[in-house]
Amino acid sequence: MKTVKFFAVAMVALVAATSSVKAQEFKASADVVSSYVWRGTFQSGVAVQPTFDFTTGGFSIGAWGSTALSELSGSLMQEADLYAKYTFGFGLSAGLTDYYYTGNTFFNYDKGGSHALELNLGYTAGSFSLSGNYLLNVNSDMYFEAGYAFDKVSVFVGAGNEVYSADGKFALLNIGASTTKELKITDTFSIPLKASVILNPKSEQFFFVAGITL
Repeated sequence: MKTVKFFAVAMVALVAATSSVKAQEFKASADVVSSYVWRGTFQSGVAVQPTFDFTTGGFSIGAWGSTALSELSGSLMQEADLYAKYTFGFGLSAGLTDYYYTGNTFFNYDKGGSHALELNLGYTAGSFSLSGNYLLNVNSDMYFEAGYAFDKVSVFVGAGNEVYSADGKFALLNIGASTTKELKITDTFSIPLKASVILNPKSEQFFFVAGITL
């Protein structure tokens, strides 16, 4: 809980620091995906994944969720995450993500409790991106990912240990490519389509994921 309190104070300070910035934006959307694959690991079958985001200046805070619509994974998994992030003008970002799986007691932040708290660092320079993530209250789990966006296709490669790897050892877990396309419905309305191919060399599993954004 000390980590949560410290983070809350830090976020209030960031909001105060950016309160003079006039540009504020609320966003709400939802993805429908053929399967939910997270960092190279299968989580569930068909799922609805809503997002709510508020941005002011370089600060953003929001919520993201996933509710499975099929029992392909053996259960109708539900996830509700909270996040906060600050992006600096030179491409660096820092934030915290709270992963929570519904059905568990919400206010249990102890190690092995209902939440996984993760520190997030990212850096973007043109088409190149790099991120590092560290779980605070779940062992010493780390995940790193690098990506590059070409004109129509983005490629990525990710590696991690502990919870991401079956034997806990650091390994390549998430190699793939993704693309998006606008499906034109009318002259003024279109639906974004996206698709990804993902290979997990550690588990020797291959995934093809398609989705739409509403």
